[in-house]
Amino acid sequence: MSSVLERHGKGLLALSPVVVFLAVYLVSSLVSGDFYKIPVSAAFLLASCYAVAITPERGLDRRLALFSEGAGHPNVLLMIWIFILAGAFAATAKEIGAIDATVHFALHVIPGKMLFAGFFLTACFISFAMGTSVGTIVALVPITTGIAQETGIGLAQLTAVVVGGAFFGDNLSFISDTTLASTQAAGCAMRDKFKANLLIVLPAFAVVMLIYLVQGRAVSALPETSVSEWYKLLPYLLVVCTALLGLNVTLVLGLGILANALLGCSTGALDWTGLLVAAGTGIAGMADLIIVTLLAGGMLALIRHNGGVDYLVGILTRRIKGPRGAQLSIAALVSLANLCTANNTIAIITSGEISKRISDRFGIPARRTASLLDTFSCVVQGLIPYGAQLLMASGLAGVSALDIIPRLYYPLALCASALLAILILPAKGLSK
Repeated sequence: MSSVLERHGKGLLALSPVVVFLAVYLVSSLVSGDFYKIPVSAAFLLASCYAVAITPERGLDRRLALFSEGAGHPNVLLMIWIFILAGAFAATAKEIGAIDATVHFALHVIPGKMLFAGFFLTACFISFAMGTSVGTIVALVPITTGIAQETGIGLAQLTAVVVGGAFFGDNLSFISDTTLASTQAAGCAMRDKFKANLLIVLPAFAVVMLIYLVQGRAVSALPETSVSEWYKLLPYLLVVCTALLGLNVTLVLGLGILANALLGCSTGALDWTGLLVAAGTGIAGMADLIIVTLLAGGMLALIRHNGGVDYLVGILTRRIKGPRGAQLSIAALVSLANLCTANNTIAIITSGEISKRISDRFGIPARRTASLLDTFSCVVQGLIPYGAQLLMASGLAGVSALDIIPRLYYPLALCASALLAILILPAKGLSK
């Protein structure tokens, strides 16, 4: 009995840095009244210092070495290189006008009597091409504001349509940071995760499209847009096509940056100095995420060294009797992490190591684990009023996030589709 209690105590102590992180972040956010006023990196720094302090190794140098080994793990560094390239690609694409061209092209092809369905499809396409839900919201919500004024349609409803479509790409895109984080955490190729995600996404997409087709029958016209700069879509198309072909993600993003540079210089939208400035701005925009990734990698390495990962895997899998229970545990783990951090990428990074251990133990394929991590983090992120997406949408539209959430169908449909996939898919089909 004493040995059991001792192991239990050591396991809880090893996991306590996670509790410290959540306590610092949540309590500070609640006190300030703003979940985005408190930097996640600062909360991770305090938790990391605590993790170093409780590690039962002699000498501070040895503890810092263990922390640095975790922060400098090849998987962590690869994720950082990808974040850097993704930031440079997104910023240079914006600088040459590719985002505006994509928005105008998508709006141009929407039939007049398909406002809700068309805007949802537009948001899905743009978010898939850009790989960012926040960027899609920033691009489209201002347009919905004008359309709502012209047509008399509720602004909260149109905003919810855009937000729902934005999460489609955040969950499915090859260049989304959630895709990058989940595939690296699970150890699978982006193409495999994309195929696994389609089984979950397509039913949810079809249901929501049907709802919007019914709701939008009374609307007859949309503002006209120009597609004279359609060629600026080429970098996005190149990234999507090369990713579908299975090229390494760093090569995919590198080709995308090269395409932006060639297109920008040839059209006069960018010179050499402007290209470097845009790329540097995009990289700088990833700084907080990179710092969080390093701190999380080091902290989780100490938790693993102290036996916390083994202890938590044992707790989570104690009553699991098969692949379905294992998948539900992974879904619950990343959902809880997202509720506490209000950031789906950080939630995936935080829970990825434990989720991979659970999937390895119960024979869940890596592509399935990556899909679950990404899907359930996006589901929760789409339904919390203090998430960046809803805060951004409500700020741009001038409506409360609580008015948008009841009209937000896609995250709920995605959650239902994911749960059905877990329950319906035969256990035999999940074995390696």
